[in-house]
Amino acid sequence: MSNFHETRFPVSVSFASSGGPERRTEIVSLASGAEERNSPWQHARRRYDAGLGVQSMDDLQAVIAFFEARRGQLYGFRWKDITDFSTAITSALPKAEDQQIGVGDGTTSIFALSKTYENGPYAYLRPITKPVQGSLLVAIDGVLQQEGVDYTADFALGIVTFVGGAPVSGALITAGFEFDVPVRFDTSFLNVTLEAFNAGAVPSIPIIEVRV
Repeated sequence: MSNFHETRFPVSVSFASSGGPERRTEIVSLASGAEERNSPWQHARRRYDAGLGVQSMDDLQAVIAFFEARRGQLYGFRWKDITDFSTAITSALPKAEDQQIGVGDGTTSIFALSKTYENGPYAYLRPITKPVQGSLLVAIDGVLQQEGVDYTADFALGIVTFVGGAPVSGALITAGFEFDVPVRFDTSFLNVTLEAFNAGAVPSIPIIEVRV
């Protein structure tokens, strides 16, 4: 049985939650005062706290039901990161030309979705494993492809497979889409009391990204 449920945490709660990417860096200070820095992580790991998003008793009950259905930390789930959920800027819809996901070689027909973060000459390529169904647009050399006819998509793994033959050598494969973050609860205990909640206390509900 898979330990991941393809269901999304209540967006009304995650919308007001806090969190973001975490990077692990090992720093060694040398006798000269210089530093050596190295990262054992190729990719960031995101952390969130859903507690800030709990604004009502209805929210709280929805979170408790979601926690119980996931058996606490046992099953992962989808999380919409309101600050970073699309290949397009926040004010725009995804376009098929948003992200380059590969270049045809005449043989390869399977391509993994990704998002590139650029700053000047530097860039980071983030694998995207949980695209949102209904949001995916794919193009070859700018020509929009039709899902189910030209390609199929695995929305649980973030994989596009061309079924009408591999793109020709040199063809530019691009995609645009919305996506979720695969996460799990980072606690086995929801410590919430009705008195504290009514008094304005914010419960802590830690969420952490998982690799899938």
